[in-house]
Amino acid sequence: MEDTTRVCVTGGSGYIGSWIVKRLLERGYTVHATVRNSGDESKVGFLKGFPNAQRGLVLFEADLYNPLEFEKAIRGCRYVFHVATPLRHDPNSSKFRDTTEAAVAGVKSIVESCIRSGTVRRLIYTATVMAASPRKDDTECFAEAMDESCWTPLNLSAPYSNEQFTEEYVKSKTQSERELLRYNGAIEVVSIALGLVGGSTIRSSLPDSLRVLIAQATNDRARYRMLRILEEAKCPWCTLKTRARHTCSAYRRSIPSAAGSYALVTM
Repeated sequence: MEDTTRVCVTGGSGYIGSWIVKRLLERGYTVHATVRNSGDESKVGFLKGFPNAQRGLVLFEADLYNPLEFEKAIRGCRYVFHVATPLRHDPNSSKFRDTTEAAVAGVKSIVESCIRSGTVRRLIYTATVMAASPRKDDTECFAEAMDESCWTPLNLSAPYSNEQFTEEYVKSKTQSERELLRYNGAIEVVSIALGLVGGSTIRSSLPDSLRVLIAQATNDRARYRMLRILEEAKCPWCTLKTRARHTCSAYRRSIPSAAGSYALVTM
């Protein structure tokens, strides 16, 4: 057990977020986990059963469609893991036209809350390798090498990519990561880009990424099309436990500076 430093995890009841919450609690940290509905026991009850949860877990209600709600959860924390992302557009929203606008506004609000807090030393962001592409903006030429300047063109199309969800997801993650990295310097930002995440889950429901991985076996045509999109894009995959372990390592005080973008894949 390390100490009682406070750490915020957005999207704390999600597939990835819940594993991060669990590992942080096991290490003795006080965790401020954001969820959309703290009263829905079917979605958040399992978090309360984690080791040290009774002492160290505090739930906060926050939704990316109302990004100012994250300020209370961030206040007093030393590290923030921004995992939450809007997967589907809220048709009742009068603020945002789509998930991209919501994701970008959420990133801006969260990073500005981190800066205002005066306590947050490092913001760790869950990015995707789908936001990085060697293709240039005209989508016909390729860069000589992949580096931090390579972004997926917003007009990029690929075989099987007639799925609106996939296009919206890639666009929202690309735009929000670019927005976030503009703040590097005002606060230390660590962006960890993931491939398709697979592995055991501690949630009661099967996460979408796992459904995609087993789509061919379950004859799930919609998710199999998504798998083909990822295959065409040469998207790697990573195990969830590996992702949680390395992401948690990104906040450690023994690392004086970790600012920048990293890709995490399973070879």
